[in-house]
Amino acid sequence: CNGHPTMKQYGIKTYCEKIIIMTPGQHCPMHFHWSKTEDIINRGGGRLVCQLYNATPDDRLADDPVRVCVDGRQLEVAAGTEIELAPGESITLPPRLYHAFWGAPGGGTVLIGEVSTVNDDTRDNRFLEELPRYPGIEEDEPPLRLLCHEYPPGYY
Repeated sequence: CNGHPTMKQYGIKTYCEKIIIMTPGQHCPMHFHWSKTEDIINRGGGRLVCQLYNATPDDRLADDPVRVCVDGRQLEVAAGTEIELAPGESITLPPRLYHAFWGAPGGGTVLIGEVSTVNDDTRDNRFLEELPRYPGIEEDEPPLRLLCHEYPPGYY
């Protein structure tokens, strides 16, 4: 079992992986995590663009240089830099590093792996602009797959 480090009943593995399929035009908005560290890996398809900023003490975008690790190499880049990851490349994002990502224009769908420390998305995400956890959708047919919060009580 994977589990949060403060919830020992869920086990000792404090890491997880999430798979994201990002189609052209999709965008993950600017945010950081209070405690989660994550590796964003371009697993295949098009190129992935990540834009980076440090957070200020009052949780806004800082204009100072950003230190980041791309494929094991330490880089220092200007605030707001957009780093493109080709398939197979990865970037490590520590806590309080603002990031947004999207598929490079004209590159097609991107398969993204996120390997990270376990976190609680309801408490660990800080979006630059306040957003709902999930966007509203107009239900016009029954779901084929449920989102994590849609499972019935006691399912897991």
